Amino acid sequence: MKAFAKYTTLLLMVMPLTAVCAEFAVVHAGRLMSVPGESIKSEQSIIIKDGKIHSTQSGYIQKSDLELSDQDSVTFHDLKTMFVLPGLIDGHVHITDELGERTKLQRVEFSHPDTALFAARNAKIILNAGFTTVRDLGGRGGDSVFALRDAIAKSYVPGPRVFAAGDVISPTGGHGQRHGYRDDVFEVIKHTGICDGVDDCRRAVRDQVRRSADHIKFVSTGGVLSETAAGTGQQFFDDEVKAIIDTAHALGRKVAAHAHNADGINAALRAGVDSIEHGTFADERSLTLFKQTGAYLVPTLLAGAAVSEIAADENSFFAPSVRDKAIRVGPKLIEALNRAHKAGVKIAFGTDSYVSKHGINAREFELLVEAGLSPVEAIKTATVNGADNLGQSDVLGTIEVGKYADIIAVKGDPTKNISELMDVDFVMKEGQVYKHQ
Repeated sequence: MKAFAKYTTLLLMVMPLTAVCAEFAVVHAGRLMSVPGESIKSEQSIIIKDGKIHSTQSGYIQKSDLELSDQDSVTFHDLKTMFVLPGLIDGHVHITDELGERTKLQRVEFSHPDTALFAARNAKIILNAGFTTVRDLGGRGGDSVFALRDAIAKSYVPGPRVFAAGDVISPTGGHGQRHGYRDDVFEVIKHTGICDGVDDCRRAVRDQVRRSADHIKFVSTGGVLSETAAGTGQQFFDDEVKAIIDTAHALGRKVAAHAHNADGINAALRAGVDSIEHGTFADERSLTLFKQTGAYLVPTLLAGAAVSEIAADENSFFAPSVRDKAIRVGPKLIEALNRAHKAGVKIAFGTDSYVSKHGINAREFELLVEAGLSPVEAIKTATVNGADNLGQSDVLGTIEVGKYADIIAVKGDPTKNISELMDVDFVMKEGQVYKHQ
């Protein structure tokens, strides 16, 4: 043993030591909004080390200003003429789908690999639009959304960071269940989130967590695009709602509730839900509960605009039951957000993209401003608030030390003209540049 120890020591002495090299990047920002809602600084340098923010400094630093070893690498990005801000967060997308005349048929035609590859196409489009993180709140195609999430995390394919809910939790016949198919066809496309009764709802939530869901999404009320004349009122009973939320929280998952009518909104808020998606017909009690619980409203104004436009088309592909709900619900979302904003409800950005085309997510900013938010408030919904809504404020939402280097840039000033975010010129995620015009 002594001889072996002596040999090992000698071997270590003569073996060359491989230095650990670091990858540095420096962004020269003409104007920098590192924390939306706080001051904007001019002529700043953002120093990135191994994909995370290392520091920010005044002035445009050079390579000689950095403490580098001989093995370290450094790349400079010249954004001196641009407005720089954190990567955007869309807290409500359906990345595996996109609404159109053939959507209903594609659900039957597409294999799960087809769906995953279609989702990868959508992911690249969303990333190029400046959204470096998304929360997927219901994907089709079995485990397609989980496979995409993991492939992006491993850099196999480009896309935003994905937090996925898996299958939507829905009662039998509810909004989260597919409608309008023959029973034998329905067997092909049914999913694992259907449940009835308290015990079954607990099982359904646990099953999504088993499948590796990051969040849980359930339908507290009916919805616009379900092909049934069930309205937009409450669909789960209060005890089922509580079982879903309590089970998810016990397993360390946040919960988002699809909810249009006040009965379903209030039931979810009373039970401790983390966010309400849509919130179309929230009443005064709803606003009080939002304030008491600290839940977020994710208003999805773009979805309302999209369904209104499709329903108004004389050649609309919507079924009559869907068209009627779209005409009633779509225009109400801006009004509902205006009231919630005035009441001081916390707002997080979400588009419900798939209802609208992927890649135009930033149109939501224009609608948020139309609803009464200032441009800076609108930007906060997709950065600071978006990160908090996901429970990721320690690594996302601002350009601060220790957080992921998710950075975008535009030519103009979005705090004066929010439409600047419709045309993002530079996209970096975790220190890697995906777009630079």
